[in-house]
Amino acid sequence: MSLKDSAMMPLGTPAPDFSLPDTVSGKHKTFADVAGEKGTLVMFICNHCPYVIHIAREIAGVAAEYDPKGIGFVAISSNDVAERPEDGPEAMAEFAEANNFIFPYLYDESQDVAKAYDAVCTPDFFLFDAKGRCAYRGQFDASRPNNGEPVTGADLRASLDAVLEGDLIPEEAQVPSQGCSIKWKAA
Repeated sequence: MSLKDSAMMPLGTPAPDFSLPDTVSGKHKTFADVAGEKGTLVMFICNHCPYVIHIAREIAGVAAEYDPKGIGFVAISSNDVAERPEDGPEAMAEFAEANNFIFPYLYDESQDVAKAYDAVCTPDFFLFDAKGRCAYRGQFDASRPNNGEPVTGADLRASLDAVLEGDLIPEEAQVPSQGCSIKWKAA
């Protein structure tokens, strides 16, 4: 397992658009399709990463709590399935169902979307405000597999609350996410 910290997209960056297949519905989804009225969370995750597995159920809980408040949610896997077959579309659909995801789980086979977002790890979180500008990029919370910290989603929840209130999220509140490196295709 190669450990990485997120690259921290500059705040205010417009959300890069995408059109990717949803592994659950089979339909292509764009940023506009998943955008919430008050904000949108784009998550880069995968099935095999212990950091994602550690928080997957709480991610589903956060989505269930904030979706009715006007926040849109989408998860994207960009891993090279030649290197990690367990991260392929069929397994993604199973992972989404097993973890009660209420949001689309998209497959970025070309890896172009991960590159557009400068995503480098799983999980990697990008929260956009109602105008589609990056308001937060950082960790879910301080919990990591085996570090003893409870999984609460505290950092992300505070950022979601700030976006709902129209408040700026201070730079010092934006701690890089940490997890497995995205498995890039050989050039």
